[in-house]
Amino acid sequence: MKRYAQVRLGDPVLFWLVVGLAVFGICMIFSAGAVDVPGTRAEGTWRQQLIFFTLAILLVPVLLRVRFGWLEWGAQPAYALGLVLLMAALVFGSGGTTGASTKSWIRVGPVGLQPSEVAKIATALMLARVLGEWREPPKTLWALWKPIGVVALPMGLVMLQPDLGSALAFASILVWCLYWAGTPVLTIFFLISPLLSLFLSISVWVWGFYIVLLMAMLFWRNAFISEKISIFVANAVAGAVALPLWNMLKPYQKARFMVFLDPASDPRGTGYNLIQSRVAIGSGGWFGKGFMEGPQKRLAFLPEQHTDFIFAVIGEELGFIGVLAVLLTFGLIFWRLIRVAERSRDPFGSLVPIGILGSWFTHVLINVGMTVGVMPVTGIPLPFISYGGSFLLVNLLAMAVIQRIAAEKAR
Repeated sequence: MKRYAQVRLGDPVLFWLVVGLAVFGICMIFSAGAVDVPGTRAEGTWRQQLIFFTLAILLVPVLLRVRFGWLEWGAQPAYALGLVLLMAALVFGSGGTTGASTKSWIRVGPVGLQPSEVAKIATALMLARVLGEWREPPKTLWALWKPIGVVALPMGLVMLQPDLGSALAFASILVWCLYWAGTPVLTIFFLISPLLSLFLSISVWVWGFYIVLLMAMLFWRNAFISEKISIFVANAVAGAVALPLWNMLKPYQKARFMVFLDPASDPRGTGYNLIQSRVAIGSGGWFGKGFMEGPQKRLAFLPEQHTDFIFAVIGEELGFIGVLAVLLTFGLIFWRLIRVAERSRDPFGSLVPIGILGSWFTHVLINVGMTVGVMPVTGIPLPFISYGGSFLLVNLLAMAVIQRIAAEKAR
């Protein structure tokens, strides 16, 4: 009897798409460090990224030899480890490059780890295990208490750091997995409706229209009266606490939302990042200024050009064609993840790629959106491209897990 699976790629196309994107990311980080102003944080960071990339590639064959059943068994220990790391970050953590008042990193000498990235993958595994036990779609919101609890615990710890961008990624993992597990779309809408109420309360008229529409939907919904009342109360409370929650935000968090609405409101402060990012992307034209030749980047006008705003470097140096190629590559990766999920015969194996897809999709959506000004700046990196050794390592290992799942369906 074989104790380990053979080393094989379950989806070679997905593997090479991800590896190619990671190599491209190292090249763009190298370019981001090629500036005319000495002493920037981006200089030399490509070397650390290359080290973590090499480590991940060496670990991929190890994960490919893990028995499929061990992946499901390991979901609980991985989830527990993620929670422990998140709690450790609250006690011993420090801020990253985007906000000194956050506690989202654990540092040991020169090496830093962002526990939320580990927790995202661990939560996707645990959620896949919980939802994989379902034998029929849920009929009420109350039936969702277990998967909600699995996500709410790490999400709450991330919110305490605070890290809004990562918290949204956890919510995305839940929504994607619930949908794939057969939860009706309307049920998912009612689940996230309090969050919509919170954001729509920025305008009394918009929130009022939303509440009226919600009441009509609840009236026609075939559900228990207690569930309908609970949904309405949750939305009403969300709208009522919007102002107190706003007052509880840190000054830099408020500034990010205000700049999102009007970048010119603080052109030399918080709005500077977005303004310079737009200038860089807009100046790229169709084919860009050329690799390593972006003026905004070379003069170090772009903030965090090797991490959160590396997409602006791509737009400036490679132009619309380069940006389109990157987005199409991400689209192909997402399609291959769905393909792996569709072909898996095991519920757990089908849900894991969807959970990881939910995390990566949110990262791409928010990072690209904040770079062009259609999303608030939240300091969330671009998968496989932004600088971040532990972030790259965790995501490449997640890709290896997906390769192992994809290989299982052919056995």
